[in-house]
Amino acid sequence: MYFDSRTNLAEVINQVLQQIGPSQLTISTFSTSESFLRRLHRLKKDSLVQTCSLFLDMKATKKTMELMPMMRSLCDEVVLCQNHSKVVLMSNDTHRVAIVTSQNQTVGGRTECGVVISDFNIYNQLNDGFNHLRSAGLKPGDF
Repeated sequence: MYFDSRTNLAEVINQVLQQIGPSQLTISTFSTSESFLRRLHRLKKDSLVQTCSLFLDMKATKKTMELMPMMRSLCDEVVLCQNHSKVVLMSNDTHRVAIVTSQNQTVGGRTECGVVISDFNIYNQLNDGFNHLRSAGLKPGDF
């Protein structure tokens, strides 16, 4: 758990991946940034991220579209949807971990809060939420 202005979501993801090993990631956010995507690229290059699905809000489309080429090169799936959640799911053969946070994938310098959860039932409920977003969202070929 963190509650401060110094902790960065990309760093939390890195720390969890260092503990659980290479994983499939599912990420939701209202908005992302080039710096977050560069960190994600490093994690993929280091083979800590096996696959990645990214869910972004439609209201942040202008900024999102500028970063779309980078997102499509890093992520196996990009979905635009009605989304304000900030959740990261990480899974592999032995672990199911969720990070639920107030933090977008941008640098704001404000106090943020996040919780790392390893409860299987909570992970599954969050995963069901992503499946709902997936079915209601738009993929790059749709816009």
